[in-house]
Amino acid sequence: MDIQQLFQLTRYAVDINNAVFAPKDVEWEEIYTFSKQQAITGVMFDMLMRMGGKETGIERRLFLRWFQLYNGIQKRNKLVNKYSVQIVQAFEERGFKCCLLKGQGNASMYHNPTARVSGDIDLLIIPKGLSALPKDLKKRRHKILNTVRKKFPKIPFRYHHVDFPIIKGLPIELHFIPCLMNNMLYNRRIQQWLGERAERQYDHRISLSDADGTVPVPTLEYNIVFQMAHMMHHFFDEGIGLRQMMDYYYLLRKVSNEESGIDRKGFGKTLKYLNLYRFSGAVMYVMREAFGMPEEWMIAPVDERRGKTLMAEILRGGNFGHYSGLTKHGTATKYVLKHWRNIQLALEYPTEALSEPIFRTWHFFWRLKNKK
Repeated sequence: MDIQQLFQLTRYAVDINNAVFAPKDVEWEEIYTFSKQQAITGVMFDMLMRMGGKETGIERRLFLRWFQLYNGIQKRNKLVNKYSVQIVQAFEERGFKCCLLKGQGNASMYHNPTARVSGDIDLLIIPKGLSALPKDLKKRRHKILNTVRKKFPKIPFRYHHVDFPIIKGLPIELHFIPCLMNNMLYNRRIQQWLGERAERQYDHRISLSDADGTVPVPTLEYNIVFQMAHMMHHFFDEGIGLRQMMDYYYLLRKVSNEESGIDRKGFGKTLKYLNLYRFSGAVMYVMREAFGMPEEWMIAPVDERRGKTLMAEILRGGNFGHYSGLTKHGTATKYVLKHWRNIQLALEYPTEALSEPIFRTWHFFWRLKNKK
């Protein structure tokens, strides 16, 4: 695949005002396959239609297959929007404060929200009377699990969330904390940082298309940190894909287009304090290369060395690393492969890379201890 041409197309896809680029000899079958692997099929089809649809030289068979997939993406987005509002309302009526993380909140920042490939419904929920600070984590988890287990008595849970499979075919995760980091010191810091700002999130509400009512979503400042930490954790776990990077592009574009009061250049101090600075530089490289993000939108200087490593992982592994081969192995083999992968990353991200196998081992025994 011609990577430079691919990035020309992804830049065109995120820039709705760009109506000039007319590529020649595009291998649309390869672009379609790549888009599926990266979970950006809907956005890329939107781009295809802006370029003239069938007039681009795409085969009719492929165009119809892509169009059918695009329709499915739009229908599912409307369904997820509807259920997101209903689930938020249900928990708020039962005495929980809520915030919808990622997902449909991110989609609302796209120029076509129904083109984003939807995923899980991730909901941060806080029982009333408790804070989102680390000191209340055990109490929060206990109350949330009590609520979930009235319907699902044997449902398993992880350190940061529990599944809530109340709607068939639509994964729902209830988060005790928004995200986590592998290193204990920085995990504590980010829980404190996010926890101190949690109250603002519950009242920051938006409307979702084809849904009656509103949902709380993170503020721009909160999202800058939360989503960066979320991406970094997945990068060290199994991998991260271009859809999450595209989400971040639209987030920083929204920050640049609004009177947000956020000092992007001054954000470096926060990123360093939370150990996100190196990874942020790598993400800014992807923002520039894949989406053509201008420097004035960026929250950290571009780090080409780490950025090339991150880009290689994205291109190789696809959405959440599903195409890297790592996720296809059993637990023991995966444990060894992840350990070897983190050794390779240790020179670029020593703290997080060396902490990952420690956290993973601790979490394994923590789950065994707390499975009841």
